[in-house]
Amino acid sequence: MEYNYEDVDKIVEFKSWKDKKKISELFRIDSYMYTNLGTDSTKSEREAVKRKSKYIYRAIAKIDPKIGKEMLYFMDS
Repeated sequence: MEYNYEDVDKIVEFKSWKDKKKISELFRIDSYMYTNLGTDSTKSEREAVKRKSKYIYRAIAKIDPKIGKEMLYFMDS
């Protein structure tokens, strides 16, 4: 399944989900994207996943600033 930015935004806005569930789902999407990269993935595909991943970490920062900022920090390291 291909995830887009709207899917991430929807998860952040869910009122019926607890923050822990939202963060877990966002991490699940992030890991799904990376596990679908392979040795045959192009540079542009890898960069697109990295951009989406950064977007996910920013979304996580809206829910839990500490976790989100740490993920963004380590992504850029």
